[in-house]
Order: sequence, then C-alpha cells, then structure tokens
Amino acid sequence: MDATQETDTLFDTTDLILLGAIGLGTAAWLSRHQLKDFLFGKPDVLIPVAGSGTTIKRETNFVKVMEEQGRRVIVFYGSQTGTAEGYAARIAKECSQKYGVNCMTADIELYDLTYLDQVPKDKLVIFLLATYGEGDPTDNAIEFWDLVTEEEPTFSESVEDKPLSNLNYVIFGLGNSTYEHYNAVSRKVNKCLTKLGAHRVGEAGEGDDDGSLEEDYMSWKETLWPFICDTLGVDESSARSGPREPIYSVQELIEYEKDQVYFGELAERPKKNSKISFDAKRPFIAPLTTRELFSVDGERNCLHVEIDISGTNLTYNTGDHIAIWPTNNELEVNRLASVLGLTDRLDTVVMINAIDPTASKKYPFPVPTTYRSIFRYYLEISAPVSRQILNSFVEFAPTEQAKSNLIQLATDKDAYRLHVTDACRNLAQVLEFVVAADNYTNPGQFSNVPFDVIVETVSRMQPRYYSISSSAKESPNVISATVVVLSYQPTSNAHQHTVHGVNSNFLYRIQMQHQEPSLSSLIPVYDLSGPRQLYLGSDGICQKVPVHIRHSQFKLPRNSTVPIIMVGPGTGVAPFRGFVRERAFESQKGKSIGTTLLFYGSRHETQDYLYAQEWPELFKTIGGDSRIITAFSRDQPQKIYVQHRLQEQGQIIWELLQKGAYIYVCGDAKNMARDVNQSFINCAIEFGGMSDTKAHDYVKGLRTMGRYQEDIWS
Repeated sequence: MDATQETDTLFDTTDLILLGAIGLGTAAWLSRHQLKDFLFGKPDVLIPVAGSGTTIKRETNFVKVMEEQGRRVIVFYGSQTGTAEGYAARIAKECSQKYGVNCMTADIELYDLTYLDQVPKDKLVIFLLATYGEGDPTDNAIEFWDLVTEEEPTFSESVEDKPLSNLNYVIFGLGNSTYEHYNAVSRKVNKCLTKLGAHRVGEAGEGDDDGSLEEDYMSWKETLWPFICDTLGVDESSARSGPREPIYSVQELIEYEKDQVYFGELAERPKKNSKISFDAKRPFIAPLTTRELFSVDGERNCLHVEIDISGTNLTYNTGDHIAIWPTNNELEVNRLASVLGLTDRLDTVVMINAIDPTASKKYPFPVPTTYRSIFRYYLEISAPVSRQILNSFVEFAPTEQAKSNLIQLATDKDAYRLHVTDACRNLAQVLEFVVAADNYTNPGQFSNVPFDVIVETVSRMQPRYYSISSSAKESPNVISATVVVLSYQPTSNAHQHTVHGVNSNFLYRIQMQHQEPSLSSLIPVYDLSGPRQLYLGSDGICQKVPVHIRHSQFKLPRNSTVPIIMVGPGTGVAPFRGFVRERAFESQKGKSIGTTLLFYGSRHETQDYLYAQEWPELFKTIGGDSRIITAFSRDQPQKIYVQHRLQEQGQIIWELLQKGAYIYVCGDAKNMARDVNQSFINCAIEFGGMSDTKAHDYVKGLRTMGRYQEDIWS
C-alpha cells in the first residue's frame, strides 16, 4: 500500500479496536444493572427475626407478593425523616378500611422496581417521595431513582418503547418551597413514568413543609379518592364493617430473657462473630466532648461538640453532616405515660409486631422492649400532632366534652392552628388540654387507648443532622458540630410552657453535668445513662451518643486555587469553619490557596460571635486577601446583616466570580438564603452591567454549574 492509499484509509486496525472497545463499554454501561444481576444475581434482602440475631430472606418481586397476598394496592415510600413513611401507612389503612381494598406499604429500597412492567392494570402503585438536599432522592429511593431516570431504563421483561403501559400509579411529593429544587424528585419521577407509558391516576400531589405539609397532604388525598375508586371499581359500600383493625399486635410479656430485651438500642443485635459496620441503621455510640461557645452572661447557649469515630468504618468528607440520635426528656416521657395510664407499667416488657405479613417492617423498632424505652428512645413524643392523628383518638375520649373538643381540633383548621400548631402542643399535651376544659385532670384519662394506636400514629424517632464544622483532612477521626440550644415560648402560649429542642437540650444537659443543680434547673431532665448504660464513661458520667454520617454534595472545589465566597450567619458558619480550616491546613502543607472570603453574622460581637478566637490565625495562615467580613445586627441602631456586607463588597465579589469563584451559603432558607441570592443578582446587575433577567439567569447558571451551593434549612 503506497502513501496515497494510507491517507485515504478511514480506519486502521487500531481505530477499529478502539471503536469496538468504546462500543462494548457503552453497551456495558447502558446495561450495567442487568450485567450486575447476570454476574452476581439479584441481591437478597434479609430481614431480622426479633431477638434472635438471625435473618430470613425476603421476596423482592413486589408483584409476586401482591398476587400471593391478594393485594390490589401497594404504597411505596421514599423517606428521609419518616414523614413519607407515616403518610404511606395512613393512606394504606384508609384505602383498606374506607374502601375495602387490600393494600400494603413498602420501603422502596426493599423491593426490585424493575418489576413495574409486570403490574396488572387492575392494580395500583402509589409513590410518596420526599426530595432531600439539592433536589436529591432520599437514601432509600436512590436505586429506584437511578432506574427510572436512565435514558433507556430496562425492566424485568418488557423491551417495548412504552414498557409501563399497564401501570396505573399515584404520586405525591414532599418538599420545601424555600429550596430551589422544590419537589424535584416527585416531578422528575412523574415525567419519567409518563414517558415510559404509565398512566397517572388523579393529580400529582405536592406538599410544602415550609407551609403546611400536613394540610397539603390531606387536601390532595381527599381529591384523590374518586379517581382511585374509579380505577379500582370500588366505593365506600365496599368497606369492611366491624371494629377498628389494628396494624400492630401488642403483647405484654410475663416471661422473657432480660438479655434479649431492648432498652433503647437502635439496632438489632449483630450475629455472633460478625463484622460490625456502622451506618444509619446501626449508629455508632461515639465518645464526645462539649464546650460552650456563647459568652457566659448571654441568654442563649451554643455548643461545640466533638465526636470521636476512631477505630470504626465511619469516614467523612469536609461538608458532610453528622447525625446524632436523641433521647426524649423525662418530663414528656412521664407526661405521655400518665395520660395513657401507663405510669405504673413503664418497665413492663412488650412484644410488638406488624399483623400484616407483607409489611415492609415486621417490627416498628427493636423488640421486645419496654414502654419506658419506647417513649424515651423510639418515638417522637414531643413532635407536633396532625389533625388526622387527633381524629384517631376521638373514640377513646373519656367524656362527651373531651370528645367534642377533640372533634373540633380534628376538623376545625382555625381551632387546630390556635390550640395545637401555634401553641406547639404535642400529643400528650393535646390530650391533657381536651380533658382540662372538662375539669377531668386525673391521671390515665386516655387509659383505654390501645397501645397499637400509639405505635401506629406517633412517628419513629429520627436523628438530628448537623453540618460538620471540622476538616476531614486536618481531623479525620474527630468530627465537630455546632449546636445552638433551642428553647422558646410559643406565639400562642396561654398555658405558659417552653418548647425545648429535643436533641440540643439533651446535649446541653450532658454539657451541664458538672454544673451546680441550680444552674441547670431550667433545662429538661434527661436520662443520660443510655440503654444498658451504654452512654456512660468509666467515671459514670455521660460521655457518648449514637451517631452516623450522612454524605453531602456541599464540597470545596477540587482545585484549591479557586476562590470561594462563603455566607454563613449564626450556626450556618459551621461547615465554613471546616472549609477554612481545610484551606489553612493545605496552605501549611505548601499548597497554593485561592481567595477565601467568609461573610459571617450574629447579634452581638461580644456575646455570640462563633469561633471568634480562631479566625484571625486561620486567615493569616491562608494568606493573601482572604478574610472574614462580619455583620453584628444588634451592635448599632440600624440592623446590619450579611446581605448588606455582600452589597458593600460587590465589586470584589464580581471580580472573584469572573475568576471562577464558588459561592456557598449555609443557614436559614426562608429569609437569609433568599436575600443572599438576591444580593448576588444585584451584584451582577450593578457590576456586571446585566439586565434583571440576565442577572437572574447568570446566578441560576452558577447553580447549574455547581458554583452556587447551599446547605440550608427552614
């Protein structure tokens, strides 16, 4: 072959091999789930047998389970805090009792959703999906999300363009409108299912946690029933008659092995000689230390908490969250026990299990356990109570007046808002309130409430998440968090009670162990020893708490020379302490560090300036024009906030953005984050010469590129 012929050849052997490899790689990627199943088989889902330390295999083909159990409806939930799970249980029960339709609930990660293409037309699938973080699915919904959002999802059998043409589904999203990606998960899933040929029944519902999530859910649900009835061919005449059908079986045990009883442990006992891995389902009971961050003469408290994860499988990245599992205070434990007539039986051992054999969770929490442990560790007894839950207690009211009061709270939105929402009453306080109006104040007013109603209606205890305020590079084994102690008087407070943050006051009580009793008299009393005294150190003092790590997308740029602009008033400064410490650490190692600006705000420089002693040395170490810019809102007649400082530094900010700077915002979502976002828009208008529309698009573009990140809460 001469030179001319070589030039005219389109592909030589090397080209063909390379193209073939790319093609095979692409095919492997597109069919990665099927390839994994082919090579390794579908993973078994194992469920624990209470008290035995053993597990049994669970069927993951939900369509097969529905057929075997005669279920016409399945409710899948993707839940991060337990709210979607609670809604799933409620809609399933109403479906069964109100319309006589056999229904089951399911944790979406426990079943193989590739079988969606096998759901018959006469069955219905309901999705209750929460959006977490920056438009992300909850941890238990990630695999489902990956499946349906693929360019060409592959299901169990169908290879058609519309593989879900037989699927009838209902969808409700749980989100918060203060976040940019409001209900992004349910909206995306809805579009994907429709694209795949599925038929949505009724309107796609959305609940807003910044408004009234509960009311949004209830309103949507009421509009939904006619569509469900039409799809399934049922009506209220199909309902079963008879007494209330419990979801759980509760049995008080007379004989039991004490070492098999759970006294608040959060995970099932591991198998003998098994390797223990700590995560959200098996938290690590970690050593901790605490110190006060606010001035001693201030009215508020804030703790710096350090948690040691040495010797475990737990690891974190700077910007992640630490989850701390709380304990309920003894006042609320005893209050609920008194209302339910359980004061003298708090240490009675009970066995609780789901009656439905198809229930996703056979046991609501580790069992057997005691009433005291359930109230102290397993249920959110201090949480707000919904109108629908109050309705569950009407039939157990001790007097006609109490019954009338409960009905009013359960049906009258204004009465509910005034006496429950605005007054911040939990379940026990509401039950006390409805009988107090009848001068019926003896203990045990609601002792006729079956305990399965409590287990069914009160949410499971959830961990509290805190932005990690340490650097993983500087301090890989000791995690720090910044926790403000929450205590406040409700706006509607006729009965003069104080609302105490469950976990922050638990941690503060740990901090106050060495203080004089008179100094801690206003703090709720907690049992600090933990289940089986697991929280105590060798000196008999509480030194440990259960924790796990939740990974986040809130990350520093990989290139340390990229400038960063951080905005974190109050405890929103927590992750930025980690960011700044990491950049200072890398600077000490000889790395070049880009401009690092931190905008911080609090009320008073002398009272609540968090980590004031650390910043000067840290920014000196980073060097250059890196610095902290402060806004103390109450140290002068006119209030000054971080957004005012952003406007003052607009020219510098714009120059940094032109150099590729990343923006990070942490703190209050409802007001601060919105105002800060507007400040950056104003900056683009004033210093970038943009129109309002182009400035909005510019800031939105920064978000799309990952250069505007938020770690915010409402």
